[in-house]
Amino acid sequence: MPDIKLFSLLDGVKELASTAVTLEKELQTVIEKNMLTFFGVTFLKSEYSISSGRIDSLGLDENYSPVIFEYKRSTSENVINQGLYYLDWLLDHKGDFKLLVMEVLGEKEADKIDWSIPCVICIANDFTKFDIHSVNQMQRNIKLIRYKKFGKDLILFEQINVPIAKPYKVTDDTTNDNNKNVVKQKTFIESYQSASKQYQDLYLTIKDYILSLGDDVAENQLKLYSAFKKIKNVACCEIFKKHILMHLTLDPDSVELQEDFIVDMRNKGHWGTGNVRIFIRNIEDFEKVKHLIERAYNEG
Repeated sequence: MPDIKLFSLLDGVKELASTAVTLEKELQTVIEKNMLTFFGVTFLKSEYSISSGRIDSLGLDENYSPVIFEYKRSTSENVINQGLYYLDWLLDHKGDFKLLVMEVLGEKEADKIDWSIPCVICIANDFTKFDIHSVNQMQRNIKLIRYKKFGKDLILFEQINVPIAKPYKVTDDTTNDNNKNVVKQKTFIESYQSASKQYQDLYLTIKDYILSLGDDVAENQLKLYSAFKKIKNVACCEIFKKHILMHLTLDPDSVELQEDFIVDMRNKGHWGTGNVRIFIRNIEDFEKVKHLIERAYNEG
């Protein structure tokens, strides 16, 4: 992979030499302590033991999707296959993961776990073109993150692939069929399929635009909404009969708000992430907020 050059502008221009050393336990500890800042993931457990191995780090991302972290400590270690094995194990042991979330974050947060698109994040000094090709062929949500250290004070994380992942079919294990008052909420896929052609086309237009902003953004179709992510969420979308609801990761104080169109959602509960809510009812509405979507992408 091409190397990244970093320069200091203090006392003239000076290139900072990067180091690509074997990943130390110290770096894993730094990542675990700052996982939310680095990757938008809440840390749950380090060195999680299972019957056939040990998962380096476990977390829960901003969409309540399970996340496995695996660190490549030597050139011969096949961290991708290892992460894939642990992902399959996790999908077969959802109850164990939910129990862990309950212990760390509480029952309320554990009930929000979304198994639509769990993630594996592999961290290493570098990856080969064969690693990237094999991950793309797997069609699983595996992210390859390479790191570089610059001196004692700087570290860089670079996502070098955009996963081509198919969401898992999610069943609602918590629904009580005997309770006639329970109203089953439509999944994102069901909402899209039942929407009029006008709103299906509008969603696809929004999707194409966001994906065109950069090759580092991908669509994750979760159970109840879709999230457009770089390393963290840029925008989240839900489809309704008369509008598409979008949440952007922007500061509402930096946006010109408009009643029933662009709304401040701070301290208000909703699916997905982002403090700016936008009601998109037609293509004209979408054109008016393109600059906000682009801002969310650039600032995210």
